[in-house]
Amino acid sequence: MSKVDIISLVCEKLDNNCIADAKKIINKQYPFKKTTVNKRSYSKAEMLQIFVRDGFIDRYTGNKLIFPGTLRILSELMPQEFPYHLNWKMDACHIAWWQLSPTIDHILPIAKGGNNEPDNLVCTSMLKNKTKDNFLLDELGWNLFPAGDFEKWDVFPHNVSINLASL
Repeated sequence: MSKVDIISLVCEKLDNNCIADAKKIINKQYPFKKTTVNKRSYSKAEMLQIFVRDGFIDRYTGNKLIFPGTLRILSELMPQEFPYHLNWKMDACHIAWWQLSPTIDHILPIAKGGNNEPDNLVCTSMLKNKTKDNFLLDELGWNLFPAGDFEKWDVFPHNVSINLASL
């Protein structure tokens, strides 16, 4: 029986003033599962270890990501053209910060009982992290892409080198 069918049956029971039957159906076929929620806990160094382990690849899309320091340099050198906002306000922050800046996500969300162990953490973009929120990959129809090879990752796209002294 699908989840929609279960809720429809529950509503039918409620419509017939059979609340006890409705509760039995929910408890048996679509029960609430309370989880113990852990606290998010990892250091900047641990985040960097996950970024390197995953080769700066967004594990939800397979796309390359950029080291945050590189994006920060761009924002410092071009604050009008490439703005950064401390609170990530979308109207005040270049979209590249959302699309290309790596962050950590819990495959099994903390809200659903996930932990902070490395095998539950992946590198992803801020945009995908916010989109995924507390959902499971199956609930979104997403897959986990393989990690990239950090040895092949280049901090500057297209092999661009920046001579900061000349700026």
